[in-house]
Amino acid sequence: MTIHTISERRCFGGVVGFYRHASAVNNCDMQFSVFVPDRAGEQPMPVVTFLSGLTCTEETFMIKSGAQRMAADLGLILVSPDTSPRGDSVPDDPDEEYDFGIGAGFYLNATESPWNTHFQMYDYVTKELQEAVFNSFPGDRNRQSITGHSMGGHGALTVGLRNPDIYQSVSAFAPICSPMNCPWGKKALGNYLGDDQSSWGNYDTVQVVRNLDKSPAHKILVDQGMADEWLERELHPHLLEAACAESGVKLELRRHDGFDHGYYFISTFMEDHLRFHANILRAE
Repeated sequence: MTIHTISERRCFGGVVGFYRHASAVNNCDMQFSVFVPDRAGEQPMPVVTFLSGLTCTEETFMIKSGAQRMAADLGLILVSPDTSPRGDSVPDDPDEEYDFGIGAGFYLNATESPWNTHFQMYDYVTKELQEAVFNSFPGDRNRQSITGHSMGGHGALTVGLRNPDIYQSVSAFAPICSPMNCPWGKKALGNYLGDDQSSWGNYDTVQVVRNLDKSPAHKILVDQGMADEWLERELHPHLLEAACAESGVKLELRRHDGFDHGYYFISTFMEDHLRFHANILRAE
């Protein structure tokens, strides 16, 4: 796989870069970003992947989160892929809505035409992005964590919980906890996967938790703002809380008064999440 550098810039104690490669999985070019601390040359470093939400790109997290300073202090490489395939050949929502199509890959493998030609974000994150990162950057493949926000929080939870052999810890900010039970999710799952809901549960954290063969080795960390405009309609953290309690899965769900859905909220608690992951990855 050939990685093309779009740009690289100094940032706190390291370099943040933006990269492009041809994706066989998504049948188009894909872009991703990486922050590498200066001290990465000493030995391979743990990697934390951040999955962004609706309408975001590989730039959003790196620009808005303020995560690089703490990642440099903790010795963590940060990775953030784009949220969907893009390009002239990639189909988009015919109604030009923000919650489906380009910018809204939902971190699943589409099975319905025309989406299945390009929208294979689950395989992209768990397979192709892995190859891109670990063949080109000094990350430790055996020490990885995953987190994300909103649609990306849903992605982090489902991808992380379904792949404990890849990710040692999982967290999320304001995740879409049960796509099967909210308008955003029903639109995405119905269009990408079709009307037969038997496969929908693979991409619904509540169902994934209920179907786990064994509990994760470490607790799940979730932060939710209580002034979030999408809380009641789309996010449903209470459903995740109930599923974890029923299944014996350790969940720390922190509810924060006054915080909304945006990056002021994310940046406020980003240090907590990075420390949470760093403590686990150091012990591995």
